[in-house]
Amino acid sequence: MEFIDLKSQQALIREDIEKRIAAVLDHGRYVLGPEVEELEEKLADYVGVKHCLTVSSGTDSLLIALMALGIGPGDEVITVPYTWISTAEMIALIGAKPVFVDIDEKTWNMDPEKLEAAITDKTKAIMPVGIYGQTADMAAINAIAAKHGNLPVIEDAAQCFGATHHGVKSCALSTIGSTSFFPSKPLGCYGDGGALFTNDDEIAQMMKQIRVHGQAQKHQHPVLGLNGRFDTIQAAVVLAKMSLFDNEIVRRNQVAAAYGESIAASELVQRGLQLPHVAEGNTSVWAQYTMLSPDRDALHEKLKEANIPAVSYYAVPLHLQPVFAYLGHQQGDFPVAERVASEGISLPMNPYLSDDEIAQVVGCF
Repeated sequence: MEFIDLKSQQALIREDIEKRIAAVLDHGRYVLGPEVEELEEKLADYVGVKHCLTVSSGTDSLLIALMALGIGPGDEVITVPYTWISTAEMIALIGAKPVFVDIDEKTWNMDPEKLEAAITDKTKAIMPVGIYGQTADMAAINAIAAKHGNLPVIEDAAQCFGATHHGVKSCALSTIGSTSFFPSKPLGCYGDGGALFTNDDEIAQMMKQIRVHGQAQKHQHPVLGLNGRFDTIQAAVVLAKMSLFDNEIVRRNQVAAAYGESIAASELVQRGLQLPHVAEGNTSVWAQYTMLSPDRDALHEKLKEANIPAVSYYAVPLHLQPVFAYLGHQQGDFPVAERVASEGISLPMNPYLSDDEIAQVVGCF
């Protein structure tokens, strides 16, 4: 059983992928070729924003967003301690201070009720994360940002691209939306890649310059930038995958529903197993199907014995990572994040799980 099944997906679109890659080999524009522009137009239309800019990775997309907003040393950016390290890593790399707020007990995304207390006169942006497939409460977060001088909001949507919040797609919900095309994502390529989204013309132009070493025109570099360009072959892959994306989201939701209905009747729920919760007004793309188990190690071993792959993501929250020791946090500072980190376990999740495989998984509960 595959935890994330790229082979079955590829079998459906292999001919289209090969045709698109062959076209790249024929025209030879391997960086920022015509497929990149085609993909950017399709992604912007899909999300419902004016501008999409593809970039070299989901990590670089966050860095470019921060740079475009002029954030640097002495500034603070608020984010969460329960996420992949790149979210806070890019804040620190640019010289700003990551300021953590705890996550919601049900969705495991940023808790808006804890956000306002973290805002200071040094706060220059808020960076919520859409963990495991659904967005944070972006409406509440945006309202707080507006109240405090229209603070920019950067949505880290690396795991929730394609999800909606009150009918609006992820990456169209804030000042800047950022996503990743890492192969394991619901919409991924066959290497590293990412994209940025905005309705702000000036921010879009600045991000475009930063992507190519700060270049406004040939031999003119008015701002510092980086090499953040997207490979044309990877754009060709994502274009092919987009034909399957919406149907795959439907199937991911079917798999999640099947898991939930069966596991909810399990005695493990009576012993404290917590199933994932999709907030009212949200849809999820189920990047992962993650539960909390106070007996995680025993459950992990039981799944392993049945040859079922399972993963515990972000087992050490960011505020307890050695690289962020200088922030002065300790165990107990963010109790919800710490609990989710210590109890979280993710089951196989992909659109190509068969009903028999789903039954095999839930049979362990």
